[in-house]
Amino acid sequence: MNYNSDLSPFHLAISVHDLQLCREFYSNILGLEEGRSDKKWVDFNFFGHQLVIHETNQKTISKNNYVDGHGVPVPHFGVVLTMKQWMEFNERLKSKKIKFIVEPYIRFLNLPGEQATMFFLDPSNNALEFKAFKNINNLFKK
Repeated sequence: MNYNSDLSPFHLAISVHDLQLCREFYSNILGLEEGRSDKKWVDFNFFGHQLVIHETNQKTISKNNYVDGHGVPVPHFGVVLTMKQWMEFNERLKSKKIKFIVEPYIRFLNLPGEQATMFFLDPSNNALEFKAFKNINNLFKK
C-alpha cells in the first residue's frame, strides 16, 4: 500500500491534569498552533490533525511494550513526518531540553520498516511518538 497524501485529518482528545502547563508545552515546546479553547480544553493544529487537550482529574498510566529492545510506552500517539521534518523537529526538541523516554534513533535498520523514531512525555504523562520512514511507501510493509 502506498502512502496517501490526501489522508483525512484525525481528531484526538486527551486528558491532561494541568491545562495551562500542557497548553504551554504544546504551544511553546512543540510549536503547535492553538485553535479554539474554553476554560477546560484547548485544541491544536497537530501537523494538520486536530488534537484537543481536556483538563480532567484522570492520571495517565502507561505500560511498556518492548520494540527493537526499547521500552515503548503504551498507549502513545504521534504522527509520521518526512525525514527532513523529523530531523528539524528532533533539533527543536533537543533545544527545548526534552527528556526522551526513547532517545531519537533509527530502528529496523536495512529492513522495509526502517524508520527514525523518538518518544517523550507531555507534562501530564501522555506519551508521544514521532517517526519518519526511510521510504514512506513502506509505512505498512512487513
